[in-house]
Amino acid sequence: MPAPLKIWITRAQPGADATAARVRALGHEPFVAPLLEVRRTLDATVDLSGVAALAFTSANGVRAFAEMSGERGLQVFAVGSATAQTAKAAGFRQVLSADGDVTALAERIASRRAEIGGLVLHPGAAELAGDLSGALAEAGVEVRTLTLYETVPTTLSIEQLAQLPGLDAALAHSPKGAAALAGVLEAHPQPHLRLLAISQAALRPLAHLPAAAKVSSPFPLEAALLNLIDRQA
Repeated sequence: MPAPLKIWITRAQPGADATAARVRALGHEPFVAPLLEVRRTLDATVDLSGVAALAFTSANGVRAFAEMSGERGLQVFAVGSATAQTAKAAGFRQVLSADGDVTALAERIASRRAEIGGLVLHPGAAELAGDLSGALAEAGVEVRTLTLYETVPTTLSIEQLAQLPGLDAALAHSPKGAAALAGVLEAHPQPHLRLLAISQAALRPLAHLPAAAKVSSPFPLEAALLNLIDRQA
């Protein structure tokens, strides 16, 4: 039986620990060293006047909204299964997953705009992944964004940097996370690493780096990303 691979989990907490558990379940050894940190927007207020549905493009968006509002009866549209599961765990009763990317989410919402019959609120980060609001507006869906948090780069400790030569692969869950990873690897090159990204967009910031392999998953889902660990071993 092949030895477990050491996989660098670079995404922000608390998602990093969830990913680490999935990597461990695959028989590999996770190295949790996030390169991004979630910081809540302190002056944000939740205004649900006229809101008929919620659209989430990340689990962090769900968590931030759930902490600020007790509303759980609105229809929720989630970008993928992980975000949908987070919404259900938070107590939302009507949750639909687009099982794809922001484009798929926009199409799912637009197909139900008559049923929604009102404003769609999109709570999320200061820098949103994709242009959900633009796609919805173009489809004739009234939408409003709400900034609840931002993701900011973190600094690895000396002890964490010392672990990098012993790693086999690094996971990039987003373009912003990949850019942070690129910054670390520019300063501390690790050409032996395999760089595995959740999408082509997340792979682009890593394209110029020396690496044993640079691969993006065929679908923007964590399950597809994790499948690359053994396929590219």
